[in-house]
Amino acid sequence: MPLTEVILELVINRQLIKSIHQVIDEDGSIKDSASSNLKRSRDQLRMLERKLHQLMDSLIRNAMNDTYSLEISNINGRLCLKSGTDQLTAIKGLLLSSGSGVGNLIEPLAAVPLNDELQEARALVMKAEEDVLSALTEKIRADLDDIHNTLNGIVKLDVVNARAKYSLSFGGTCPDLLFTEDQGGSFTSEECYPQNKSFEATSSYSTKQEWTLYLPKAYHPLLLKQYKQNLQKARKDVNEAIAELRRRKFQGENMASRKPDVHLVSLQMKVAKLEEAHPVAVDFFVTKKTRVLVITGPNTGGKTICLKTVGLAAMMAKSGLYVLASEPVQMPWFDFIFADIGDEQSLSQSLSTFSGHLKQISAILSQSTSKSLVLLDEVGAGTNPLEGAALGMSLLESFAETRALLAIATTHHGELKTLKYSNGAFENASVEFDEVNLKPTYKILWGVPGRSNAINIAKRLGLPSIIIENARELYGTASEEINGVIIDMERFKQDFEEHIRQAQHYLNLSRKLNKDLLAAKKKITEHGITQSYQKMHAISDVAARARSLLHKKLRQLRVSTMQPSQHTATANGQHTIEINDQHQAADKSQHSTTDGRERPDLCLKQSQLDKSKELPKVGDLVRVSSLGKNATVIKVEASKEEIIVQASNMKLRLKLSDIETCR
Repeated sequence: MPLTEVILELVINRQLIKSIHQVIDEDGSIKDSASSNLKRSRDQLRMLERKLHQLMDSLIRNAMNDTYSLEISNINGRLCLKSGTDQLTAIKGLLLSSGSGVGNLIEPLAAVPLNDELQEARALVMKAEEDVLSALTEKIRADLDDIHNTLNGIVKLDVVNARAKYSLSFGGTCPDLLFTEDQGGSFTSEECYPQNKSFEATSSYSTKQEWTLYLPKAYHPLLLKQYKQNLQKARKDVNEAIAELRRRKFQGENMASRKPDVHLVSLQMKVAKLEEAHPVAVDFFVTKKTRVLVITGPNTGGKTICLKTVGLAAMMAKSGLYVLASEPVQMPWFDFIFADIGDEQSLSQSLSTFSGHLKQISAILSQSTSKSLVLLDEVGAGTNPLEGAALGMSLLESFAETRALLAIATTHHGELKTLKYSNGAFENASVEFDEVNLKPTYKILWGVPGRSNAINIAKRLGLPSIIIENARELYGTASEEINGVIIDMERFKQDFEEHIRQAQHYLNLSRKLNKDLLAAKKKITEHGITQSYQKMHAISDVAARARSLLHKKLRQLRVSTMQPSQHTATANGQHTIEINDQHQAADKSQHSTTDGRERPDLCLKQSQLDKSKELPKVGDLVRVSSLGKNATVIKVEASKEEIIVQASNMKLRLKLSDIETCR
């Protein structure tokens, strides 16, 4: 369920919260103001306690001259006096205990009535508190279902918060959970984890028939936690040492001794050593065809850590936690995770190591399914090697058939290494061991059976050569040859992995170069687009300036043409026309015509015609060149070679040379 839905389902009963706050204090105690009866009972109780203490103090002061010391003691809720010796005091009272060297306990007779009243007052207080809680319980009972739902929602939110805080603290990768289809039907998330559907929001799901267990660079959570805690503590010690040195220097203390500096250097060396001793990550890659993985190798090589790392990774994935591994993490959904790890001997149950393992494995066999993960440490150990190997082979073959989705077993039995070559459901792996430095590397070699290296280790540790040679003879030539083949396989595996690392390096390098090339191409393309835009913008600016200059020249030309005719305009009823207005009207008339019959191309200048024959008449249509508009002749003065025309709402007196006759 999404977190928003969980939050929306929370019911906040403010009236109930107010009722609880009125009764219960922040520390969980009941307030005096919860009821008048409770307040009265507690006041009475406090008054009696005060009287009793005053009485006891008075008795102790009166007895100070004696040879013994007295102190107030509380026995079963009754105040008494305790003497420091076994000697009886002069105070009259009830002797509750004496002897044994711890002094006497006396309840003074004067305190008996007050102690009785004190007990009664405490009973009244308890009764009043029960009444208050009963009344509050009745109020809560009406909203009990809402309270249960709210509590469950808060628990879910708290769990999600814990997961998020852990993942933020330790990092990791969100696992890709793979759900398989088996013979029993489909394998769905509701079947696997119905009680925590909120997990769907924290992990990705895939429903595939082919599953893969892929854990690249996986860490054991506890080892990583221990490493981080140790490193954090070491760094804290360094910071504290530096702060102490600064404090001493600031206060002017004697710095002649170099011990603080030496201590600081040792702490810094410890930090550097811890930083280099980072836990070794292991890689797991198991496909569906592998049902049983057999891990072999020397003791202390890390076989058990590998088992625990896989098991904890599977549990973390099921719990909604990030898995402590690199991306991508792929994990089958296991319905159950079973493990038989460690020494199972029990003296109380009369179980040996072998019997303890068998009892645990028997329980696993009865509960595991074809969707389970089974982890077996040192399978077949603790008994005769031949019988243990035979039993181990039979167990693993049983798990390979139908009793587990994946079984991982560690062993020293060489016979279990051969199962891979007779059954395709088996796979071998081994933990690497550095024979030169005689220490494990904690790396897994896939497809290679491991060796115990006991004889070689014994030789390098200085065991007499005669013992080493005798051991080799007893071990057998065939076994030596097998070990030789395994050594060659290990070397081949190491060379192959080195080539893979180099190939991966060059692949990552080529990806980076390709990414850089794409980025450069994008940058060049964007730069080209920008340049083209800038060029177009520059061309537009030049064109705009050219148009502006052209219009300016045209206006100047029109002004020079209009100047002679402006002085001839009459004042009776005619409008004085500004030169700029004429220019604006001329510009507008270039895009529109006043009459569909007007044809500027048919207009001829009057100077080109025979003026005596072509003189305009009243009512003729002429074109005023300076305005670029047509006008109607309203008066002709042939003697002056002038005419008066009507252009829109303007009357103009013009020379005949300033007009064109329209045909």
